[in-house]
Amino acid sequence: MPRYAAIDVGSNSVRMLAAEVGSGGKTQILAEDRQVTRLGASVFETGRIDADALQLVCDNLARMAQIYRRLDVIGVRAVATSAVRDAANQHEFLERAMQALGSPIEIVSGQEEARLIHLGVHARWPHPDKRVLMVDVGGGSAEAILSENGVLSVAFSKPLGAVRLTEVFLRNDPPNPLELHRMNEYIEEKLATPVRRIGTRPFDRVIATSATAAAIVCALNKIPRSRRDEADRMRATATQLRKLYEDVRGRDVSERRKLVGIGPRRAELIVAGAAVFLRILEMFKQPAMNYSAAGVRDGIIADLAARGVGRELARLSREQRRTVEHMARRYGVQVNHARKVAELSHRLFEGIQPLHRLPPSYGKLLEASAYLHDIGHFVSDTSHHKHSFYLVMHSDMPGFTDTERQLIALLCRYHRKTMPSSRHSTFHAFDPESRRAILYLTPLLRLADSLDRGHEQRVTDVQVQLRNGSVALNLESPTDLDLELWAAERNADSFREAYQATVSLSKVKP
Repeated sequence: MPRYAAIDVGSNSVRMLAAEVGSGGKTQILAEDRQVTRLGASVFETGRIDADALQLVCDNLARMAQIYRRLDVIGVRAVATSAVRDAANQHEFLERAMQALGSPIEIVSGQEEARLIHLGVHARWPHPDKRVLMVDVGGGSAEAILSENGVLSVAFSKPLGAVRLTEVFLRNDPPNPLELHRMNEYIEEKLATPVRRIGTRPFDRVIATSATAAAIVCALNKIPRSRRDEADRMRATATQLRKLYEDVRGRDVSERRKLVGIGPRRAELIVAGAAVFLRILEMFKQPAMNYSAAGVRDGIIADLAARGVGRELARLSREQRRTVEHMARRYGVQVNHARKVAELSHRLFEGIQPLHRLPPSYGKLLEASAYLHDIGHFVSDTSHHKHSFYLVMHSDMPGFTDTERQLIALLCRYHRKTMPSSRHSTFHAFDPESRRAILYLTPLLRLADSLDRGHEQRVTDVQVQLRNGSVALNLESPTDLDLELWAAERNADSFREAYQATVSLSKVKP
Protein backbone atom coordinates (compact mmCIF):
# COMPACT_ATOMS: atom_id res chain seq x y z
CA MET A 1 0.00 0.00 0.00
CA PRO A 2 1.33 3.46 -0.87
CA ARG A 3 2.70 5.68 1.85
CA TYR A 4 2.53 9.45 1.78
CA ALA A 5 3.61 12.37 3.93
CA ALA A 6 1.94 15.74 4.42
CA ILE A 7 3.35 18.94 5.92
CA ASP A 8 1.14 21.87 6.92
CA VAL A 9 3.05 25.06 7.75
CA GLY A 10 0.33 26.99 9.53
CA SER A 11 0.23 30.36 11.22
CA ASN A 12 0.35 28.82 14.68
CA SER A 13 2.05 25.46 14.22
CA VAL A 14 3.80 23.09 11.86
CA ARG A 15 2.18 19.69 11.47
CA MET A 16 3.36 16.49 9.84
CA LEU A 17 1.41 13.36 9.00
CA ALA A 18 2.70 10.17 7.36
CA ALA A 19 0.14 7.52 6.46
CA GLU A 20 -0.41 4.37 4.48
CA VAL A 21 -3.45 4.35 2.22
CA GLY A 22 -5.17 1.04 1.59
CA SER A 23 -7.97 -0.08 -0.67
CA GLY A 24 -11.05 2.13 -0.51
CA GLY A 25 -8.95 5.02 0.78
CA LYS A 26 -8.66 3.58 4.29
CA THR A 27 -5.77 5.30 6.04
CA GLN A 28 -3.39 3.97 8.66
CA ILE A 29 -1.38 6.67 10.43
CA LEU A 30 2.31 5.77 10.61
CA ALA A 31 3.65 8.93 12.24
CA GLU A 32 2.42 12.39 13.14
CA ASP A 33 3.98 15.40 14.78
CA ARG A 34 3.07 18.96 15.68
CA GLN A 35 5.07 21.88 16.98
CA VAL A 36 3.76 25.32 17.95
CA THR A 37 5.85 27.97 16.18
CA ARG A 38 3.64 31.10 16.25
CA LEU A 39 4.84 31.87 12.72
CA GLY A 40 1.98 34.28 12.20
CA ALA A 41 2.54 36.39 15.33
CA SER A 42 5.26 38.55 13.78
CA VAL A 43 3.54 38.63 10.38
CA PHE A 44 0.26 39.96 11.75
CA GLU A 45 2.13 42.58 13.79
CA THR A 46 4.95 43.68 11.45
CA GLY A 47 4.13 42.11 8.09
CA ARG A 48 7.24 39.92 8.15
CA ILE A 49 8.27 36.52 9.52
CA ASP A 50 10.86 37.26 12.18
CA ALA A 51 14.21 35.45 12.33
CA ASP A 52 13.46 33.39 15.45
CA ALA A 53 10.16 32.05 14.11
CA LEU A 54 11.75 31.23 10.74
CA GLN A 55 14.57 29.31 12.40
CA LEU A 56 12.15 27.41 14.65
CA VAL A 57 10.07 26.36 11.65
CA CYS A 58 13.15 25.25 9.70
CA ASP A 59 14.47 23.20 12.63
CA ASN A 60 11.16 21.39 12.95
CA LEU A 61 10.81 20.82 9.21
CA ALA A 62 14.23 19.15 9.13
CA ARG A 63 13.30 16.97 12.11
CA MET A 64 9.93 15.97 10.61
CA ALA A 65 11.53 15.11 7.28
CA GLN A 66 13.83 12.66 9.04
CA ILE A 67 10.80 10.93 10.53
CA TYR A 68 8.86 10.34 7.32
CA ARG A 69 11.93 9.49 5.22
CA ARG A 70 12.45 6.42 7.36
CA LEU A 71 8.97 5.23 6.36
CA ASP A 72 9.62 4.88 2.60
CA VAL A 73 6.91 7.34 1.58
CA ILE A 74 6.42 7.63 -2.18
CA GLY A 75 4.87 11.09 -2.22
CA VAL A 76 5.24 14.25 -0.15
CA ARG A 77 3.34 17.51 -0.29
CA ALA A 78 4.15 20.49 1.92
CA VAL A 79 1.93 23.55 2.02
CA ALA A 80 2.11 26.93 3.73
CA THR A 81 -1.04 28.87 4.52
CA SER A 82 -2.20 32.25 5.79
CA ALA A 83 0.88 33.66 7.55
CA VAL A 84 3.24 32.89 4.67
CA ARG A 85 0.65 34.16 2.18
CA ASP A 86 0.74 37.53 3.95
CA ALA A 87 4.47 37.76 4.73
CA ALA A 88 6.52 40.35 2.86
CA ASN A 89 9.59 38.07 3.14
CA GLN A 90 7.86 34.92 1.93
CA HIS A 91 10.55 34.24 -0.68
CA GLU A 92 13.26 34.15 1.99
CA PHE A 93 11.07 31.86 4.06
CA LEU A 94 10.42 29.46 1.18
CA GLU A 95 14.09 29.25 0.25
CA ARG A 96 15.21 28.36 3.77
CA ALA A 97 12.24 26.15 4.58
CA MET A 98 12.60 24.11 1.39
CA GLN A 99 16.28 23.62 2.09
CA ALA A 100 15.48 22.36 5.60
CA LEU A 101 12.71 20.03 4.43
CA GLY A 102 14.45 18.80 1.30
CA SER A 103 11.19 19.13 -0.65
CA PRO A 104 9.26 21.96 -2.31
CA ILE A 105 6.84 23.98 -0.20
CA GLU A 106 3.92 25.66 -1.95
CA ILE A 107 1.93 28.62 -0.69
CA VAL A 108 -1.70 27.61 -1.15
CA SER A 109 -4.67 29.91 -1.55
CA GLY A 110 -7.53 30.02 0.92
CA GLN A 111 -9.67 28.12 -1.58
CA GLU A 112 -7.11 25.33 -1.89
CA GLU A 113 -6.80 25.21 1.89
CA ALA A 114 -10.59 24.82 2.09
CA ARG A 115 -10.55 22.07 -0.55
CA LEU A 116 -7.94 20.12 1.42
CA ILE A 117 -9.90 20.51 4.67
CA HIS A 118 -13.00 19.22 2.88
CA LEU A 119 -11.08 16.21 1.54
CA GLY A 120 -9.58 15.52 4.95
CA VAL A 121 -12.91 15.57 6.78
CA HIS A 122 -14.53 13.28 4.25
CA ALA A 123 -11.57 10.90 4.41
CA ARG A 124 -11.98 10.51 8.17
CA TRP A 125 -15.73 11.03 8.55
CA PRO A 126 -17.66 10.66 5.27
CA HIS A 127 -21.05 12.31 4.82
CA PRO A 128 -21.95 11.21 1.27
CA ASP A 129 -25.66 12.02 1.49
CA LYS A 130 -25.67 15.02 3.82
CA ARG A 131 -25.62 18.81 3.75
CA VAL A 132 -22.71 19.75 6.00
CA LEU A 133 -21.15 23.03 7.08
CA MET A 134 -17.43 22.62 7.80
CA VAL A 135 -15.59 25.28 9.77
CA ASP A 136 -11.85 25.46 10.42
CA VAL A 137 -10.34 28.19 12.58
CA GLY A 138 -6.58 28.13 12.17
CA GLY A 139 -3.94 30.59 13.27
CA GLY A 140 -4.28 33.05 10.39
CA SER A 141 -7.55 32.30 8.64
CA ALA A 142 -10.91 30.62 9.08
CA GLU A 143 -12.59 28.54 6.38
CA ALA A 144 -16.35 28.05 6.01
CA ILE A 145 -17.20 25.23 3.62
CA LEU A 146 -20.54 23.98 2.37
CA SER A 147 -20.45 20.28 1.50
CA GLU A 148 -23.47 18.78 -0.26
CA ASN A 149 -23.65 15.03 -0.89
CA GLY A 150 -19.92 14.72 -0.39
CA VAL A 151 -19.08 17.47 -2.89
CA LEU A 152 -17.63 20.86 -2.02
CA SER A 153 -20.29 23.33 -3.08
CA VAL A 154 -18.80 26.67 -2.00
CA ALA A 155 -16.01 27.74 0.32
CA PHE A 156 -14.83 30.97 1.93
CA SER A 157 -11.50 31.78 3.55
CA LYS A 158 -11.49 34.80 5.84
CA PRO A 159 -8.71 36.43 7.96
CA LEU A 160 -10.20 35.19 11.21
CA GLY A 161 -7.43 32.99 12.61
CA ALA A 162 -6.93 32.88 16.35
CA VAL A 163 -3.32 34.13 16.24
CA ARG A 164 -4.24 36.98 13.89
CA LEU A 165 -7.21 38.15 15.98
CA THR A 166 -5.24 37.91 19.21
CA GLU A 167 -2.31 39.92 17.82
CA VAL A 168 -4.52 42.58 16.22
CA PHE A 169 -7.26 43.08 18.82
CA LEU A 170 -6.49 41.56 22.23
CA ARG A 171 -3.68 43.61 23.76
CA ASN A 172 -4.67 43.27 27.42
CA ASP A 173 -4.85 40.19 29.61
CA PRO A 174 -7.65 39.55 30.21
CA PRO A 175 -8.95 41.51 27.21
CA ASN A 176 -11.06 44.54 28.03
CA PRO A 177 -14.65 45.01 26.81
CA LEU A 178 -13.70 47.48 24.06
CA GLU A 179 -11.15 45.04 22.57
CA LEU A 180 -13.70 42.23 22.62
CA HIS A 181 -16.35 44.46 21.05
CA ARG A 182 -14.08 45.52 18.22
CA MET A 183 -12.96 41.94 17.59
CA ASN A 184 -16.54 40.65 17.46
CA GLU A 185 -17.60 43.43 15.12
CA TYR A 186 -14.72 42.48 12.83
CA ILE A 187 -15.69 38.79 12.97
CA GLU A 188 -19.31 39.60 12.08
CA GLU A 189 -18.21 41.81 9.19
CA LYS A 190 -16.01 39.09 7.70
CA LEU A 191 -18.66 36.39 8.14
CA ALA A 192 -21.46 38.40 6.53
CA THR A 193 -20.72 37.25 2.98
CA PRO A 194 -20.36 33.52 3.78
CA VAL A 195 -23.61 33.61 5.77
CA ARG A 196 -25.46 35.36 2.96
CA ARG A 197 -24.10 33.03 0.26
CA ILE A 198 -24.41 29.73 2.14
CA GLY A 199 -27.65 30.55 3.95
CA THR A 200 -29.00 29.64 7.35
CA ARG A 201 -31.33 26.78 6.59
CA PRO A 202 -30.61 23.69 8.70
CA PHE A 203 -27.54 21.57 8.04
CA ASP A 204 -27.40 17.86 8.76
CA ARG A 205 -24.26 18.61 10.75
CA VAL A 206 -21.79 21.39 11.50
CA ILE A 207 -18.26 19.99 11.67
CA ALA A 208 -15.54 22.02 13.38
CA THR A 209 -11.86 21.30 12.80
CA SER A 210 -8.55 22.70 14.11
CA ALA A 211 -6.75 22.64 17.46
CA THR A 212 -9.01 25.40 18.75
CA ALA A 213 -12.09 23.27 18.07
CA ALA A 214 -10.40 20.37 19.86
CA ALA A 215 -9.63 22.56 22.87
CA ILE A 216 -13.25 23.77 23.04
CA VAL A 217 -14.73 20.27 22.96
CA CYS A 218 -12.13 18.94 25.41
CA ALA A 219 -12.79 21.81 27.84
CA LEU A 220 -16.55 21.27 27.68
CA ASN A 221 -16.19 17.52 28.25
CA LYS A 222 -13.32 17.69 30.78
CA ILE A 223 -10.99 15.70 28.52
CA PRO A 224 -7.26 16.26 29.25
CA ARG A 225 -5.09 17.28 26.30
CA SER A 226 -3.21 13.98 26.54
CA ARG A 227 -6.47 12.21 25.58
CA ARG A 228 -7.56 14.68 22.92
CA ASP A 229 -8.15 11.88 20.41
CA GLU A 230 -11.22 10.92 22.46
CA ALA A 231 -12.85 14.23 21.50
CA ASP A 232 -13.14 13.25 17.83
CA ARG A 233 -16.79 13.58 16.70
CA MET A 234 -17.92 14.91 20.11
CA ARG A 235 -20.54 17.66 20.22
CA ALA A 236 -20.56 21.19 21.59
CA THR A 237 -23.83 23.13 21.71
CA ALA A 238 -24.05 26.86 21.06
CA THR A 239 -25.22 27.34 24.66
CA GLN A 240 -22.18 25.48 26.03
CA LEU A 241 -19.84 27.42 23.77
CA ARG A 242 -21.33 30.74 24.82
CA LYS A 243 -20.78 29.90 28.49
CA LEU A 244 -17.19 28.84 27.78
CA TYR A 245 -16.49 32.04 25.87
CA GLU A 246 -17.91 34.18 28.69
CA ASP A 247 -15.73 32.24 31.14
CA VAL A 248 -12.41 32.43 29.27
CA ARG A 249 -12.76 36.08 28.24
CA GLY A 250 -12.86 37.08 31.91
CA ARG A 251 -9.77 35.10 32.91
CA ASP A 252 -6.13 36.01 32.40
CA VAL A 253 -3.89 33.55 30.59
CA SER A 254 -2.58 31.94 33.78
CA GLU A 255 -6.15 31.16 34.85
CA ARG A 256 -7.12 29.91 31.40
CA ARG A 257 -4.22 27.46 31.54
CA LYS A 258 -5.84 25.80 34.55
CA LEU A 259 -8.87 24.73 32.51
CA VAL A 260 -8.89 21.04 31.61
CA GLY A 261 -8.41 20.45 27.91
CA ILE A 262 -6.89 23.83 27.11
CA GLY A 263 -3.12 23.62 26.80
CA PRO A 264 -0.67 26.28 27.96
CA ARG A 265 -0.12 27.72 24.46
CA ARG A 266 -3.75 27.33 23.37
CA ALA A 267 -4.78 29.33 26.45
CA GLU A 268 -3.19 32.38 24.78
CA LEU A 269 -5.54 32.04 21.79
CA ILE A 270 -8.71 30.44 23.12
CA VAL A 271 -10.63 33.71 23.58
CA ALA A 272 -10.33 34.68 19.93
CA GLY A 273 -10.84 31.12 18.67
CA ALA A 274 -13.95 30.54 20.77
CA ALA A 275 -15.36 33.89 19.65
CA VAL A 276 -15.14 32.89 15.98
CA PHE A 277 -16.81 29.51 16.49
CA LEU A 278 -19.53 31.08 18.63
CA ARG A 279 -20.32 33.79 16.10
CA ILE A 280 -20.41 31.21 13.30
CA LEU A 281 -23.02 29.12 15.14
CA GLU A 282 -25.03 32.22 16.00
CA MET A 283 -24.91 33.82 12.55
CA PHE A 284 -25.66 30.56 10.73
CA LYS A 285 -28.37 29.88 13.36
CA GLN A 286 -27.06 26.42 14.18
CA PRO A 287 -27.62 24.72 17.56
CA ALA A 288 -24.34 22.80 17.82
CA MET A 289 -21.12 21.65 16.18
CA ASN A 290 -19.19 18.37 16.17
CA TYR A 291 -15.42 18.29 16.33
CA SER A 292 -13.41 16.36 13.73
CA ALA A 293 -9.72 15.61 14.18
CA ALA A 294 -9.24 15.85 10.40
CA GLY A 295 -7.52 18.77 8.74
CA VAL A 296 -5.32 19.93 5.91
CA ARG A 297 -2.83 17.09 6.40
CA ASP A 298 -5.51 14.44 6.02
CA GLY A 299 -6.72 16.20 2.89
CA ILE A 300 -3.22 16.18 1.42
CA ILE A 301 -2.87 12.44 2.04
CA ALA A 302 -6.28 11.73 0.49
CA ASP A 303 -5.45 13.93 -2.50
CA LEU A 304 -2.06 12.29 -3.11
CA ALA A 305 -3.66 8.85 -2.97
CA ALA A 306 -6.56 9.81 -5.26
CA ARG A 307 -4.15 11.15 -7.87
CA GLY A 308 -1.94 8.07 -7.66
CA VAL A 309 1.16 10.13 -6.85
CA GLY A 310 4.27 7.96 -6.68
CA ARG A 311 2.82 5.01 -8.57
CA GLU A 312 5.11 5.87 -11.45
CA LEU A 313 7.94 4.56 -9.24
CA ALA A 314 6.58 1.05 -9.85
CA ARG A 315 6.85 1.40 -13.64
CA LEU A 316 9.87 1.31 -15.90
CA SER A 317 11.09 4.66 -17.12
CA ARG A 318 11.19 5.30 -20.85
CA GLU A 319 14.95 4.63 -20.90
CA GLN A 320 14.62 1.42 -18.88
CA ARG A 321 11.80 0.12 -21.08
CA ARG A 322 13.86 0.87 -24.18
CA THR A 323 16.76 -1.11 -22.66
CA VAL A 324 14.76 -4.25 -21.84
CA GLU A 325 12.77 -4.23 -25.10
CA HIS A 326 15.96 -3.92 -27.12
CA MET A 327 17.51 -6.75 -25.12
CA ALA A 328 14.42 -8.96 -25.56
CA ARG A 329 14.46 -8.43 -29.34
CA ARG A 330 18.19 -9.16 -29.54
CA TYR A 331 17.62 -12.58 -27.98
CA GLY A 332 14.59 -13.45 -30.12
CA VAL A 333 11.82 -12.94 -27.56
CA GLN A 334 8.28 -12.33 -28.83
CA VAL A 335 7.88 -8.73 -27.70
CA ASN A 336 4.07 -8.86 -27.69
CA HIS A 337 4.24 -11.73 -25.22
CA ALA A 338 6.84 -9.93 -23.11
CA ARG A 339 4.73 -6.78 -23.00
CA LYS A 340 1.64 -8.72 -21.96
CA VAL A 341 3.50 -10.52 -19.16
CA ALA A 342 4.88 -7.14 -18.02
CA GLU A 343 1.38 -5.64 -18.03
CA LEU A 344 -0.11 -8.56 -16.08
CA SER A 345 2.81 -8.55 -13.64
CA HIS A 346 2.18 -4.90 -12.88
CA ARG A 347 -1.54 -5.51 -12.30
CA LEU A 348 -0.72 -8.33 -9.89
CA PHE A 349 1.95 -6.27 -8.12
CA GLU A 350 -0.50 -3.42 -7.49
CA GLY A 351 -3.48 -5.62 -6.63
CA ILE A 352 -1.61 -7.77 -4.12
CA GLN A 353 0.31 -4.86 -2.59
CA PRO A 354 -1.58 -5.13 0.74
CA LEU A 355 -0.08 -8.62 1.10
CA HIS A 356 3.51 -8.16 -0.08
CA ARG A 357 3.82 -4.53 1.13
CA LEU A 358 6.92 -4.00 -0.99
CA PRO A 359 8.13 -0.49 -1.91
CA PRO A 360 6.95 0.57 -5.39
CA SER A 361 10.49 0.48 -6.79
CA TYR A 362 10.34 -3.32 -6.83
CA GLY A 363 7.47 -3.12 -9.32
CA LYS A 364 9.78 -1.94 -12.08
CA LEU A 365 12.17 -4.82 -11.42
CA LEU A 366 9.28 -7.26 -11.78
CA GLU A 367 8.28 -5.55 -15.02
CA ALA A 368 11.85 -5.76 -16.36
CA SER A 369 12.05 -9.47 -15.54
CA ALA A 370 8.79 -9.99 -17.45
CA TYR A 371 10.52 -8.70 -20.58
CA LEU A 372 13.67 -10.79 -20.07
CA HIS A 373 12.64 -14.07 -18.45
CA ASP A 374 12.61 -15.95 -21.76
CA ILE A 375 15.85 -14.68 -23.31
CA GLY A 376 17.60 -17.90 -22.27
CA HIS A 377 15.84 -19.75 -25.11
CA PHE A 378 18.41 -18.05 -27.36
CA VAL A 379 21.05 -20.32 -25.80
CA SER A 380 18.97 -23.48 -25.31
CA ASP A 381 15.41 -24.49 -24.59
CA THR A 382 16.74 -26.80 -21.92
CA SER A 383 17.01 -25.00 -18.55
CA HIS A 384 16.38 -21.74 -20.32
CA HIS A 385 15.66 -20.02 -17.00
CA LYS A 386 19.29 -20.55 -15.96
CA HIS A 387 20.51 -19.19 -19.27
CA SER A 388 18.27 -16.13 -18.81
CA PHE A 389 19.86 -15.58 -15.42
CA TYR A 390 23.37 -15.79 -16.89
CA LEU A 391 22.63 -13.43 -19.78
CA VAL A 392 21.08 -10.76 -17.56
CA MET A 393 23.85 -11.04 -14.96
CA HIS A 394 26.51 -10.47 -17.59
CA SER A 395 24.78 -7.84 -19.71
CA ASP A 396 25.23 -4.09 -19.78
CA MET A 397 21.82 -2.61 -18.88
CA PRO A 398 21.80 1.21 -19.07
CA GLY A 399 19.31 2.73 -16.66
CA PHE A 400 19.67 0.01 -14.02
CA THR A 401 22.08 -0.23 -11.10
CA ASP A 402 24.19 -3.34 -10.60
CA THR A 403 21.98 -4.41 -7.71
CA GLU A 404 18.81 -3.96 -9.76
CA ARG A 405 20.30 -5.97 -12.62
CA GLN A 406 21.21 -8.80 -10.26
CA LEU A 407 17.70 -8.84 -8.77
CA ILE A 408 16.17 -8.95 -12.27
CA ALA A 409 18.49 -11.83 -13.13
CA LEU A 410 17.32 -13.76 -10.07
CA LEU A 411 13.67 -13.24 -10.97
CA CYS A 412 14.41 -14.63 -14.44
CA ARG A 413 16.19 -17.57 -12.79
CA TYR A 414 13.20 -18.42 -10.61
CA HIS A 415 10.39 -17.85 -13.08
CA ARG A 416 10.11 -21.64 -13.39
CA LYS A 417 11.20 -24.82 -11.64
CA THR A 418 12.52 -24.38 -8.07
CA MET A 419 11.65 -21.48 -5.80
CA PRO A 420 14.38 -19.29 -4.23
CA SER A 421 16.34 -21.08 -1.53
CA SER A 422 19.12 -20.25 0.90
CA ARG A 423 21.01 -23.13 -0.73
CA HIS A 424 21.46 -20.92 -3.77
CA SER A 425 24.54 -18.78 -3.11
CA THR A 426 23.54 -15.87 -5.36
CA PHE A 427 20.15 -15.57 -3.64
CA HIS A 428 21.64 -15.99 -0.16
CA ALA A 429 24.17 -13.21 -0.82
CA PHE A 430 21.44 -10.58 -0.88
CA ASP A 431 20.23 -8.69 2.18
CA PRO A 432 17.03 -9.89 3.94
CA GLU A 433 14.83 -7.22 2.37
CA SER A 434 15.93 -8.15 -1.16
CA ARG A 435 15.47 -11.87 -0.46
CA ARG A 436 11.97 -11.17 0.83
CA ALA A 437 11.20 -9.19 -2.32
CA ILE A 438 12.40 -12.04 -4.58
CA LEU A 439 10.26 -14.52 -2.65
CA TYR A 440 7.14 -12.38 -3.11
CA LEU A 441 7.79 -11.32 -6.70
CA THR A 442 8.63 -14.76 -8.08
CA PRO A 443 5.06 -16.15 -7.84
CA LEU A 444 3.69 -12.99 -9.48
CA LEU A 445 6.01 -13.41 -12.47
CA ARG A 446 5.07 -17.08 -12.73
CA LEU A 447 1.36 -16.31 -12.66
CA ALA A 448 1.69 -13.50 -15.20
CA ASP A 449 3.68 -15.73 -17.55
CA SER A 450 1.07 -18.48 -17.18
CA LEU A 451 -1.73 -16.09 -18.06
CA ASP A 452 -0.20 -15.68 -21.50
CA ARG A 453 0.82 -19.31 -21.89
CA GLY A 454 -0.32 -19.42 -25.52
CA HIS A 455 1.45 -16.13 -26.39
CA GLU A 456 -1.86 -14.90 -27.82
CA GLN A 457 -2.62 -12.15 -25.27
CA ARG A 458 -6.07 -13.53 -24.52
CA VAL A 459 -6.28 -12.04 -21.01
CA THR A 460 -7.19 -8.38 -21.38
CA ASP A 461 -7.14 -7.53 -17.67
CA VAL A 462 -6.84 -8.99 -14.18
CA GLN A 463 -9.01 -7.82 -11.28
CA VAL A 464 -7.60 -8.72 -7.87
CA GLN A 465 -9.92 -9.22 -4.90
CA LEU A 466 -8.57 -9.80 -1.38
CA ARG A 467 -10.88 -11.36 1.18
CA ASN A 468 -10.03 -12.82 4.58
CA GLY A 469 -6.65 -14.22 3.64
CA SER A 470 -7.69 -15.40 0.20
CA VAL A 471 -6.94 -13.96 -3.23
CA ALA A 472 -9.34 -14.13 -6.17
CA LEU A 473 -8.02 -13.34 -9.65
CA ASN A 474 -10.79 -12.50 -12.09
CA LEU A 475 -9.48 -12.71 -15.63
CA GLU A 476 -11.17 -10.66 -18.31
CA SER A 477 -11.17 -12.14 -21.81
CA PRO A 478 -13.45 -12.25 -24.86
CA THR A 479 -12.31 -15.83 -25.64
CA ASP A 480 -11.81 -19.08 -23.74
CA LEU A 481 -8.92 -19.32 -21.29
CA ASP A 482 -8.64 -23.05 -20.73
CA LEU A 483 -4.90 -23.16 -21.45
CA GLU A 484 -4.14 -20.06 -19.35
CA LEU A 485 -6.23 -21.25 -16.39
CA TRP A 486 -4.56 -24.66 -16.50
CA ALA A 487 -1.08 -23.12 -16.57
CA ALA A 488 -1.88 -20.65 -13.79
CA GLU A 489 -3.30 -23.36 -11.54
CA ARG A 490 -0.06 -25.27 -11.94
CA ASN A 491 1.87 -22.24 -10.68
CA ALA A 492 -0.56 -21.29 -7.94
CA ASP A 493 1.25 -23.47 -5.41
CA SER A 494 4.27 -21.16 -5.43
CA PHE A 495 1.95 -18.24 -4.63
CA ARG A 496 0.29 -20.14 -1.77
CA GLU A 497 3.70 -21.08 -0.38
CA ALA A 498 5.11 -17.55 -0.48
CA TYR A 499 2.03 -15.64 0.65
CA GLN A 500 0.46 -18.22 2.93
CA ALA A 501 -2.84 -17.45 1.25
CA THR A 502 -5.22 -19.32 -1.00
CA VAL A 503 -5.63 -18.16 -4.60
CA SER A 504 -8.46 -18.83 -7.03
CA LEU A 505 -8.79 -17.94 -10.71
CA SER A 506 -11.88 -17.45 -12.80
CA LYS A 507 -12.80 -15.96 -16.18
CA VAL A 508 -15.18 -13.01 -16.40
CA LYS A 509 -16.49 -11.10 -19.36
CA PRO A 510 -14.87 -7.72 -20.02
